[in-house]
Amino acid sequence: MSPPPVCGMFNQLLTALLVSSCCVQALRVEVFPRRAMFRLGERQQLVCLVHDCSVRPSVSWTLLGDRPLTGTVNSNSTHSVLTFDPVMMQHEGTLLCKVSCGEETRQSRRSIQVYSFPSAPVITGQEQLRLGVESTLSCQVSGVYPAEMLTLDWLRGDTVLQSIMGESDTDWVRSTYRFKPLRADSGANITCRASLQLDLPAEDQTRETSVPLNLLYAPVVMTILDSVVVMAGSTIPLTCLAEGNPEPLVTWSFRTADGRSLPQGRGSRLVIAAVSLTQAGRYECEARNTEGNQTAAVEVTVHAPPTNTSISVSPGEEVVEGQQVTVTCRSDAAPPATLVLKREGVELQRTDPTSSSSLSFSLSSALLEDSAHYQCEASNQYGAQLVNKSITVTAHPLQVQVSLVSAAERGSDLVLMCQASGCVDTPTLTWRRTDRNRTVLQRTQRQDGLSPLQLLDLDVQDHGGYSCEAECDSVLRTRTTEVHIYAFPSDPVLQNPGPVLLDQEMVLHCNVSNVFSANQLKIWWLSGNTTLMSESFPFSGSLQNVSSVLRYWVKQDQDLTCRAELLTEDGDVWRSRMTSVPVQVHYAPRATSISVSPGEEVVEGQQVTVTCHSDAAPPTTLVLSRNGAELQRSDASSSLSFSLSSALLEDSAHYQCEASNQYGAQLVTKPITVRAPPRNTTVLVLPSVVVQEGQNVTVCCRAISFPPSAVALKKLSNGTELYSLDGTFLLVNVTARDSGLYQVNVTNDLGYQVKVFSISVRAERSIHLPQSLSNIVVPAVSVAAGLAATALLLDYLRRSRKKGFYQLARSAPVSA
Repeated sequence: MSPPPVCGMFNQLLTALLVSSCCVQALRVEVFPRRAMFRLGERQQLVCLVHDCSVRPSVSWTLLGDRPLTGTVNSNSTHSVLTFDPVMMQHEGTLLCKVSCGEETRQSRRSIQVYSFPSAPVITGQEQLRLGVESTLSCQVSGVYPAEMLTLDWLRGDTVLQSIMGESDTDWVRSTYRFKPLRADSGANITCRASLQLDLPAEDQTRETSVPLNLLYAPVVMTILDSVVVMAGSTIPLTCLAEGNPEPLVTWSFRTADGRSLPQGRGSRLVIAAVSLTQAGRYECEARNTEGNQTAAVEVTVHAPPTNTSISVSPGEEVVEGQQVTVTCRSDAAPPATLVLKREGVELQRTDPTSSSSLSFSLSSALLEDSAHYQCEASNQYGAQLVNKSITVTAHPLQVQVSLVSAAERGSDLVLMCQASGCVDTPTLTWRRTDRNRTVLQRTQRQDGLSPLQLLDLDVQDHGGYSCEAECDSVLRTRTTEVHIYAFPSDPVLQNPGPVLLDQEMVLHCNVSNVFSANQLKIWWLSGNTTLMSESFPFSGSLQNVSSVLRYWVKQDQDLTCRAELLTEDGDVWRSRMTSVPVQVHYAPRATSISVSPGEEVVEGQQVTVTCHSDAAPPTTLVLSRNGAELQRSDASSSLSFSLSSALLEDSAHYQCEASNQYGAQLVTKPITVRAPPRNTTVLVLPSVVVQEGQNVTVCCRAISFPPSAVALKKLSNGTELYSLDGTFLLVNVTARDSGLYQVNVTNDLGYQVKVFSISVRAERSIHLPQSLSNIVVPAVSVAAGLAATALLLDYLRRSRKKGFYQLARSAPVSA
């Protein structure tokens, strides 16, 4: 075993000391180890060796750059040991060992390099690689120092794929590698190698990590048969093998003839037991995982003798002579069967087995002799099957139907319909005029037995009889109908007379143009449901214009209607048209009124709504005023509303509503009174609430209310009570007995308000003041009395400005 680094270093030092003792030399300084490469976090030492110093030297350690030295120093006469425990990044740099030996000084430098490489690289991203899709792998080394000296290499085997160097000012290095994985990459290893470019042992210089690549890819079906041929009743094993990552899920489905997919099961193996013809077809195997899916198919062919052989007859086994009949023969077989259709044993038709699994035979026009037994025989190399069906053909009579009597308007189009039924062959239908030498108008042949005769832009000459003749198998059937023409193209024209003054006569004209009927036109004049007049107009055989006149005294607004009725030959109404016009009656304003809600007398604070109504035509201009001052105006209206959200005493007034239009005006008036309980009660005591015996005291009480309040003054100590109409009380020649609390009660029929105050009467005593003080007090008293009177007057004037303030006339003074 080799000695530890520290022991080796001391051996070198000892050798140097022995050599130096052999000869006398000048002072020398050496620092060991000569190459200082320290790992972060470890314990390391530097030794400063002193040679040829006869006295005890002075040794000091210094980091260049004026940086603090964070280490432990132990010195003796021959050397000094600097210990780093642990090594940190701030220890990196140039270290100076300075030795002083007497007058002589020597120093030695040593560069310290620090490194850290604690762990191997970490690779991420290898679990989510997808075939053919650009993927990213990440490799990171953490806690490395110096990071700029670290190289990260990506390798596949010995091949370097990518290389980067770290950057300074960080303790980690990361490298990303982008590539598109191939199928061959699945399961292969990729390596990230980290190399610290320092002079270190190999085990400390390089670390690496290898991981397998987990390549995700969609399923690929590897094994499946293209087709399977079996006999009906056999068991079929179908196998579908697929590869994929993640491992795919395999499902089976059966594709029907109409394109639907029916699930059959899961797993790589599907077993069909006792297969039948209906189970022959395309079976699809789908392999699916999170990366995609792939579908493969196998065709299953089932061979069997003919089964389910049948005959169908359209429209049915019992048909009418002349109908088209289709006989269809079908059979299930594999390979397809040869089909032979026979009638009473005589072959009618045969199919080629490679062309179709069904056979159809048609009778374009069934005859009575087509009634027979029909056989269908199906055969292939595995067997044969025979079925029978009977067809019966019966005869039927020919019938003809035509439209009933038709009424149509001149200028319109009319379609007369003739229908022949019960005809075996296609009937021949012929239209004629019955009143014009039986002129042929139209001849048709249709399988459905219908013959529509279109009469376009009808006119009077189209009126008359029409006949439809049906021919079938030499049989003729004829039916006739009548066409009646009427003309009533537009509504009656009724001119609007415009506004009419009340009690004036109005003349209206109702005009009907281009009318025609075999009977007559009747005109009705109506007011609502009331008949005012009716008039009838006969026709002379040609188009006619008709006019009717109505003379009418108008009393009110109404709608007048002119209704014209065109009558048929039987007197029924063929068509009715009407036109209405509004008749407006104009007049001056009338029935003008004012309504007040909730009433003409309201309590202060209530909401009051004043509504003005008037009847006039055209609608009036309404103006609502209060004591002549306009409050609100409404043009062309029959009513107007004005609201007081909270009525005040000053809202008591006369309100006028004036309604006017071009024919006149009308004015109505209504008073509104606002009542209020006493409020804002004030009491003024003059000359003061503190007086001398023998003085007179005036109590003035003021309040806002309506109706006016009664005022009572009461002395609370003895119940003495006084009343005043104007709220003023005079207490004459008061004495000390008049001192005490007084109560003023202000009352009307809506409520009351109470005020309490006190008066203090002091015993009279003579006070002798100096002449100079007397000259000051008397004017001061005069000024105070004047100010009190002025305040009372201003308060009275302020209250008197408010509407609703009420003050009784002053009464004779009342003595207390």
